[in-house]
Amino acid sequence: MKQTQQFTAIIEREGNGYVSLCPKLDLAIQGDTVEQARSNLIEALELFFETASASEIERRLG
Repeated sequence: MKQTQQFTAIIEREGNGYVSLCPKLDLAIQGDTVEQARSNLIEALELFFETASASEIERRLG
């Protein structure tokens, strides 16, 4: 069963692209457009939760 969580994302223009940041987990990624930066951040969050240890997830969420 897939669990759903909501996180705040901050997307800012930087140079010719955009940077997307999830401050709660301290994850950042970039993209050429706002939509791409958002999509890339979602993918990075999914990968983080798939690969990070339980203690790392707890540390960042704590």
